[in-house]
Amino acid sequence: MSAPPIDPITLTVIWNTLMSIAEELGTTLRNTAFSEGVREGDDFATALFDRTGRLIAQGNFSPGHLGSMPACARHVIEYFPLETLRPGDSILLNDSFMCSGHFPDTFQVMPIFVDDALVGFVACSAHQVDMGGAAPGSQKVHGVTEAFQEGLRILPVRFVRDGEIDEDILRLILGNVRMPDKVRGDLLAQHTANLSAGSRLQQLFREHGGEVLERAYDIILDRSEQAMRTALAAVPAGTYSFEDYLDDYGPDTEPIKMAVDITFDGEGAVELDFSRSSDVVPAAINSYINYTRAYAVFAIKVFCDARQPQTEGAIRPITITAREGSFFNPAFPAPSGGRAVLQVRIFDTINGAMAKALPHRAMGAFSHWSNPNFGGTDDRTGQPFVMYDLAFAGYGGRDGRDGVEALSPVMNCTNIPVEVHETHSPIRIKRLEFIPDTGGAGQWRGGCGLRKDFELLNSTAVLSHLGDRHVFQPYGLCGGEPGALGETVLNPDGNAEPLHSKGMYDLKRGDVVSFRLSGAGGYGPVAERDPGAIMADLADGYITEEGARNDYHREP
Repeated sequence: MSAPPIDPITLTVIWNTLMSIAEELGTTLRNTAFSEGVREGDDFATALFDRTGRLIAQGNFSPGHLGSMPACARHVIEYFPLETLRPGDSILLNDSFMCSGHFPDTFQVMPIFVDDALVGFVACSAHQVDMGGAAPGSQKVHGVTEAFQEGLRILPVRFVRDGEIDEDILRLILGNVRMPDKVRGDLLAQHTANLSAGSRLQQLFREHGGEVLERAYDIILDRSEQAMRTALAAVPAGTYSFEDYLDDYGPDTEPIKMAVDITFDGEGAVELDFSRSSDVVPAAINSYINYTRAYAVFAIKVFCDARQPQTEGAIRPITITAREGSFFNPAFPAPSGGRAVLQVRIFDTINGAMAKALPHRAMGAFSHWSNPNFGGTDDRTGQPFVMYDLAFAGYGGRDGRDGVEALSPVMNCTNIPVEVHETHSPIRIKRLEFIPDTGGAGQWRGGCGLRKDFELLNSTAVLSHLGDRHVFQPYGLCGGEPGALGETVLNPDGNAEPLHSKGMYDLKRGDVVSFRLSGAGGYGPVAERDPGAIMADLADGYITEEGARNDYHREP
């Protein structure tokens, strides 16, 4: 006899509760975290899974983490078969292949039981401020040739047993990182957040029963899949291709080709193939397939089905491939610590291809972002410090709208406030401002670049730089102009030494590092820009009178 159907009200209550649990998990993690990157920068993610490891719901956080969660959960179950898990367990891991591409991202996956029966999993990730390795922040690119140099690699381990954190494992981790207090605080915040979410999930099962929840899950996944297939089928069938380039993988190295071929079959499925991209490189910037998949799935969702929730069902019609040994599918021990620099660029590459299929949904390339790490020993305390910054500039112009300014593209993270950095690290931020005349000209202007100047107040420190778009401009679309190149300058009011976008530099007290992010690409023919919009840009300081003459051939 078939089970009775679930009425729409019950299904809605269950779905909204699942989404609420996933969001609340993130809120708890943010509010209990110790590091600036998690607490202020939102560099984390959350998810809920059923008892077999199917993704049911996610919080609205970092796509690179979110898109990696399903594979991460599967690896946990491979290491810890379901029958070996017990109430009070929690599994910790950070492996680049299994998780989101580099060691600083730690994932905790907690099985949830009701009356000793496994009913599902809650999971969260967090970018740790340091995981050891060759440089403060564990994101050094140039000079790192294998993953063993990048810090502590954690294959899945039972971090919590019977509700008690394994102090031996915690001591092993903290003995290998530069900021043990912050890492400890964030690891415990992850555990606490999972406990809170697990309690709510248990309550949901007690209210509705396991049978009803299992049927609800099947409905949710099937409807998500159908919605995605319908959206994919609406894209004209065909293969759409695009190529772009990363500047390089360190001083005096070659550019890295980023290429994608996207094939829509016209019947509700799509394949993204990155095989034409460069080979794996001998530097810590390679993209493991799980990370490649995360941002590829995100990009397709943005273009085709942005408003539907992300579930296992929504992912089913999307296939991600890349040639083994390529930049987007390396094998261990390929280094990858600086892979964060790729997230915007993966999206931009897919965006360039999708512009040929859906030009009115595409935009000029984003400005790139800045993710430097300053580290050393704080003169005031004698203790190590690591300052991890996130800085974002403009969006590309798109059909009907200029690019917005200083918002996080793709990542869902946030600019970390000046006051937070100056309180916790021996630095002073001298300037934070838009750079006029850097957004790509067009009928719809690209967003401006961003300048952020840091002065070192400590006797010494090391800068591990992580940026791009110093060589290849963010492209424009449909006749729009590219955005201006970015640059990084040491002591701009002194000898103004240019710094490489992925270099390592020793700094001394009084040094000022000026990060100048690229502008974003424009959209549409420059000649079709509304003269009133040009005057408004002049009034707002986005362009100068000289820029109006040079870029738009208009006299102010």
